[in-house]
Order: sequence, then C-alpha cells, then structure tokens
Amino acid sequence: MELTSYAPREGTLPPRAAFASDAPVLSLNGAWRFRWSPTVREAAEGFQEPAFDDSAWAHLPVPSHWQLHGYGAPWYTNSPYPFPVDPPHVPDENPTGEYRLAFRVPDSWRGHRAILRFDGVDSFFTVWLDGHRLGHSTGSRLPSEFDVTEHVRAGADHVLAVRVHQWSAASYLEDQDMWWLSGIFRDVTLVARPPGTIDDFTVHADYDGGAGTLRIETDGAARVLVPELGVEAAANEDVAVGAVEPWSAESPRLYDGELVTGSERIRLRIGFRRVEIRDGVLTVNGTRVLFRGVNRHEFHPDRGRALTRQDMIDDVLLMKRHNITAVRTSHYPPHPYFLELCDEYGLYVVDECDLETHGFMYDDWRGNPSDDDRWRPAFLDRMARMVERDKNHPSVIMWSLGNEAGAGGNLEAMYAWAKRRDPSRPVHYEGDPAYAYSDVHSRMYASPAEVDEIGRGSGKPFVLCEYAHAMGNGPGGLRDYQDLFERHDRCQGGFVWEWIDHGLRARDASGREYYGYGGDFGERFHGGNFVADGLVFPDRTPSPGLVELAKVLEPLRITGSGDGARLTVANQHEVLDTSRYAFRWELADEGEEVASGTLAVPGVPAGGRTDVELPPLPETSGETWLTVSAVLAADAPWAAAGHEVAWGQVRVKDAAAPAPPGLPSAGGARFDPATGRLTGLGELDVTGAVLDVWRAPIDNDASGSGTLAATWRALGLDRMTHRTDGIRADGDTLVVDTRVAPAARAFALRAVYRWAPVGADAVHLRLTVTPEGEWPEDVPLPRLGVVLEVPARYDRVTWFGYGPGEAYADSRTAARVGRFERGVDELQTPYVYPQENGHRIDVRSAFVHAADGSGLAVDGAPVFGLTARRWTTADLEAARHHAELRPRDRVYVTLDLAQHGLGSASCGPVTLPAYRLAVAPAEFAVTLRHRRGVTSG
Repeated sequence: MELTSYAPREGTLPPRAAFASDAPVLSLNGAWRFRWSPTVREAAEGFQEPAFDDSAWAHLPVPSHWQLHGYGAPWYTNSPYPFPVDPPHVPDENPTGEYRLAFRVPDSWRGHRAILRFDGVDSFFTVWLDGHRLGHSTGSRLPSEFDVTEHVRAGADHVLAVRVHQWSAASYLEDQDMWWLSGIFRDVTLVARPPGTIDDFTVHADYDGGAGTLRIETDGAARVLVPELGVEAAANEDVAVGAVEPWSAESPRLYDGELVTGSERIRLRIGFRRVEIRDGVLTVNGTRVLFRGVNRHEFHPDRGRALTRQDMIDDVLLMKRHNITAVRTSHYPPHPYFLELCDEYGLYVVDECDLETHGFMYDDWRGNPSDDDRWRPAFLDRMARMVERDKNHPSVIMWSLGNEAGAGGNLEAMYAWAKRRDPSRPVHYEGDPAYAYSDVHSRMYASPAEVDEIGRGSGKPFVLCEYAHAMGNGPGGLRDYQDLFERHDRCQGGFVWEWIDHGLRARDASGREYYGYGGDFGERFHGGNFVADGLVFPDRTPSPGLVELAKVLEPLRITGSGDGARLTVANQHEVLDTSRYAFRWELADEGEEVASGTLAVPGVPAGGRTDVELPPLPETSGETWLTVSAVLAADAPWAAAGHEVAWGQVRVKDAAAPAPPGLPSAGGARFDPATGRLTGLGELDVTGAVLDVWRAPIDNDASGSGTLAATWRALGLDRMTHRTDGIRADGDTLVVDTRVAPAARAFALRAVYRWAPVGADAVHLRLTVTPEGEWPEDVPLPRLGVVLEVPARYDRVTWFGYGPGEAYADSRTAARVGRFERGVDELQTPYVYPQENGHRIDVRSAFVHAADGSGLAVDGAPVFGLTARRWTTADLEAARHHAELRPRDRVYVTLDLAQHGLGSASCGPVTLPAYRLAVAPAEFAVTLRHRRGVTSG
C-alpha cells in the first residue's frame, strides 16, 4: 500500500529552485470543497472524477489545517509518536481529508507548459486532475511539483482533487516537537513555463578580498543581467564582477538582476558572500560569526503552520528589533517567502531538513530509519528537495540534516550528497556524538561550564543548536552564556529554544480567551505545556525572556570607566561601524529626569572601542544614574529612527546614607494580640507581613529536568505553618518571635519580627531569619520575603528601582534603574501556563496606591524585591490557564529579600550556583507607611 511505502513520492518532478518571474502563475489558494473521514476506509468513492457531486460538501480554506476548522483535533506530543511504533505501518484510525477545486486556465496560457506546485501538505497526498491520477508525495514541509501540461487546456475548466492522509510511513520521519496538524497548509499554485525557457538555475556569488565573482548555472540558454554592476553575460560563465559590497546579516546587500531567456525574465536577488571554516572558526567573508540566534517553528495561534506573509514579516521584524541575527529553521525548511525576508532584512539561516525520528529513542533507537537502507531514498529525497529549493538564498549559510534522528548511514549519505552538491556551505547535525557528518561541533543545552571547557579546546566550530530553554518564566543565565561566546573564538553562539509559544487560541465556557496546549483537545496522551516554550507569546507579544535576550545580544556595550568621568563604547558588530547610531543621554535623580542631551561618540569600527568624556552634569541630591542609549539615527528597513538598539547605565551618585528609623512615636501600626501579625497602619487596611518561602513553581522548577518543585513539595515548603512563640515589648519596639516549619519535618526557620514605630502612620520592620535543625543539603528556598494584603482599590504601583519589566537574579540584564508606574494588572506576565511572574528586583521604594493618591508606601533598607497581584500564590499555582485566574477583593504585595533564580531546567541546565537561594541566616528590613490621599484626610 502506498501509505506504507518507503518510497517518498511518485509522479513528481525533480526538485528545483524556487523563483519568481514574469511567466504567468495562477494561485489555487482559496475555498476548496472538503470532506473529512476518521479513517481511510470511510473516504468517498469516486470523489476524484470531475462529475462527482460535491455540492453537499463543506468549504475549507487552502492553505489551512483541517483540525483548526473542526475536523478531528490537534494533538501535541514532544517526542513520542502518537501511534504504535511499527514502521512503516500506521493505524487504521487514519484521518483523511478530500479536497476538490474547480478552476479555469487563462486563455493566455496557450503554448505554455503547466506545473502544479504544492508547497506543503501534511503528511501524504495523492493528486488527480480531471480524474487523471498525477501521483503522490510525502515530505510535509517540502515542495512537490507535477507536470500537468498534457491535462490542462488554456481557456478550459478543470477539476483538481486531492486526498490527504494524516498518517503515513513518512510520519515516522516527521516526529518534530510540535502539534500534529494535517492538510494542505501551504500555497497551491499553477505555474506556466513558456517555451524555450529554463526550469532551474544555481547562483554562485562568491566574495574574496573585496571583489565578487558570479556564475549562474542553468539547464538551458540564458543571459545574466545585473545593471548595477554592469554585468551582461551568458549563463554558465564565470564573471569577474570587481568591487562589490558583501552580503552579511548585519549588512544584507543585495544586487537586483535578471536571468533572461527568449520567453521569460527571472528575478535575481544576488548576495555576494563566502562561508568558510578557518582554523576551527566559522567565518562569513573572512570574519568570525557569532550566532545571536533563535530556533523558529512556524506557528500562529489560529492558523497553526499555515502562516501568512504578514506573519512572516512580523517574525523577521521582531527578530531584527531584538538584536537577533540568526535563525535555525527547526525542524524543517520554512515557507520559501521567509527566506526571501532573511535575504532582504539580514538573518543568517541554518536551513534544517524536514527530518526527525525522535520517538525511536524510547526503544533505544532500535528500528531507527536513520540506519535502515530501505529509508535511504526518502532521506536523500528530503535533503535534495530542501537544498535545491533554497540553494540561491545568501541568507542560508549552513544546511542541517535534521534534528534528533539518532545516528546512521542514511544521515551520512545525506551529508555526502550535500557536500557534493553544494561545497560552498557547511553542514550541521547534532545527533551523532562523533560528528562524522557535521562540519561543526553542535550541542544542545550544554551547561556554561561545559561551554567554557569546549571553548578552551580545539577542533570544529562549536555551536549550541539549542540552549536557554525559553519555557514559561525564563530562561535564566543568558548573560553567562554570552560572556563565554565572546570569550572563546571557537564558541560561536547558538540558538535559543525557541521563538514562539505554540498555544492554540481557545475560549472557556464563560467566553474568556486562553491558549490551549497539550491535553486541552482530548489527546489520549500528550506533552502538556511543553509546547509553550517560546520567546514570544502565541500572539507574538514579546515575553520578558525576549526583552532580556535583546539586551544580552546588543551589538554595542556602553559601560562606565573606572574613574567615573568617562564612558566606554565597545562595538560588538562583526561588520558595521557605529555611524548609524545616535547616542542620547539622560540624567535621573531618584528616578526623576533632571537633564538630557546627545553624546558625541566618534566612529568606532566593528570590534573596536572608544572612551568618551561624560558631558557636564548638574548637581543632584539623591541616587543619580546616567543612562546612555544608542538609537538608530535614521530609518532602517526593520525599524524607524529612534529605535533603541543598546543602552548602558552608570551610577553617578550614590543615595544618601539612609536615616535611622527615627524617634519612637505612635506609629499607627496595629497587631493581632495572639499572633503578632500586622492588622492595620493608620487608617490603612493592610494585613499580614508574614514570612513566605513559596512561589508558584515556574516551568524550570517543575518540568523536564527541573525537579525542584517536586523536592520542595516533598519537603513541605508549600505548606509552611507559623507558630508564635512570643510577643514582647522592647521599649517602643514590638518583638514577635515565630517558628515557621513544614508539617512532618523537624527543620524550621526561626523568624523574629521587630516592629518599631516611625513618625505618624509609619512602622519599621526588621525581620531576621535563622535556620533551625538539619535542612537538606543543596536544596535552595523558592523565595524569602513577606506578604501583605491591601484592598483591591489600591491597584497602581509606583516604584524606584529596577524595571520596567519583571526581573530575577539570573534574568535582570534588561532591567534599568528608574522610576516607573504600572497598574497591578500590567505587572502580571500572562504565561500560557500560570506560574511565578511579575517580580521587580532591587526596588528602593514603592507606593501601592489608589486613584486618590492614598496607599501603602514601602522604603527599602536598602532594597527589596516587589510583586503585586490580585490573586494569591495558591490561586496562581492552581490555575492551568491564565483565564482561570479570578481577581479577588485584595491586592497581595510580596516584599522579597531574595528569590531563587530561573535557570533553564525545563530542558537544560539547572540554576547556576550564583543564583541559588541557599538556606542561610538572613535579615530583611523595610519601612511601611500609610500615605494619605487627597480625599482621605
């Protein structure tokens, strides 16, 4: 049976380059007649015949996935196959979609050949035109073309019929970490081929020593025209072009040209560049490349992998605006338009073959197709279709054989074929530990210590094809990796996993919108929210992780010099100097701007640095910071003038030494006589201030290799009990002695609160925490702080400290010191799976207030961490989707001494030692004040 054949396709044309020309094309996208069956046996009889009556059938848009239009359901697995592993067999329960489209071929097509092209169909499809069977194909993210010249007539009506099966032998090669979604999900096009033209060509645009050479190989006679370079030559000839500007991700110079035959003009977008590995270092145009990269799946919350051109533009613009320079097309070739954008805007691409057999891992890779000769034609076919389609894109600087397919002879054969066909590009593969068929040393999720060790050695260029798992709140430690990439020439960066959360838009019974993940669609087994692991949310809103990454990757470093009178500007660009930037400065005293201007920075070449004298600055009275921003001086194709690319802060003046708490006074604080807990402050309804060590676990605490949450729960840190052992007066200070401990455990924390009144309506709290008993070794605390409650009308927060976004110990590079104001709801980060979020780090002072200006003011001694939300930690922990969180009638304010770092343990290293919150004696102090508003007396 064809569905279980090892052969990849039948009746299709040899693969060739994707290109645009002035030859006619007819888009067949649109509303097709559609019928869905849960099994192959229930498919319609004779549906392919032109006279078949499909009037009762529904309509389905093409491109699209049928599961997202009510036929069957999405299914998410990370690596296990969703069917029994018995290659090449597939289940009887094999959903099948049948498509029909009536179309007319224009009169102008007389005398032309006609090619029917499918850019992507998942996973196996058979095609009929007017009842004539054209053939079948697999390779879901790869093009398939059929010559239909003998079957179409200019000016005539035709009927196209396509039958698509969800499962096939090819599904064993497509076990990528994503939703299983089916159907015709990319463009369908009828392409006219005029007589006497060519069908394929290969652009060789080399660059060396400032000069370019050009050769365009064709399968027929043609002329090459590049007017800007004065090139007019025959195809298949070497042309010494002379001086050219090379193409790179930073400077994506393209030369427009044409390939002209007697009947067609084919558009050329030529980028001159040379990719080489020199002495163990990957270079482009002789310059070391540092991949500031991301892994990109194709995804939209409503359309799945059926992206529009605007979706792709949105991705590229977001990447460029966040200092990303490289993309690994995990784990399949993207829509061809995406590569056009990468050429134009400037992104290095590792183009990955549509291949993954990860599910065989669960049986120790027995039966893995990668080492089975029967599968070799399919492996080679997938490689050829990618390389031939994408070979003319200068942005593609490395081919990848696929992902997590183990090792074996078929991968070796793919490598050998690619090197013969295209010796101009290196080949990547991570899954073979010997790297026998990879030109680079590639790893996933190596720890910083491993990266450092590899960087100190020698060998192939080292690339982290995946690192810093961006699942939920995280990743932490990006700065630590980047420091190593910049320290060791051989460490050439990597690709954060991954670009986007694959959350499918859904609504609950009350109509509230949320994003669904594995298990939300009735899957028998699934990978849960492991599919929500991106730097942007499903709607492409940047997450705090992307904001952090942009800062870590910034191409300029602006730092203070040791003497405090100068700045250092270091240019991290590989190609560009600093002439495209304007440098703006702002001086802020206690977060309030007092002066600003433009800083004159001499041009700095790529890789260079310069010292700049600080401008004359006015006197200030409080903690003072100078912020210098490098912004685009003029519009760029990817951002408008004024877009901030990099920034740095220099502390110009320290805060004055904090005054002692002050003379004792009434203070206005009230306490529960039995527990010693705060019950009010002046006229303010504020309660609590109770020690808290728990946070709603983040994905890096609770999934993948992240086992901390389970350990914490086993130790009872989520159910700490509080016992008051004594309440006494020490002068005007109230001393409350407590023991905080989990049920069933002997260890505890001794928490002693010292409350001292300070002026009117204010109280100073000094909390000392001392471990008691035998705490487990090497188990950190989730957090250490106190929680207060105020009424819900206090729904805005103003603070002086780091912001404006959330920040944690190992994810704070993007936070800057300033004075910020946000609504409590704005302080929340709506991760697809609810978890700890919204923490602001190293806050000096904060004011939680109502519209009338009244509220709770907090001053640190010297700093504290701040979180404010309308629900409790328990609410946050219990929710499975953001829409389940319901605001209470209180605002819960957490003041932290510290929190455990984020790490990347959902699929990577645990939190580094420097960011772990160890169980140790600690002291925390804040002053709480009731600030009266304009209407509160």
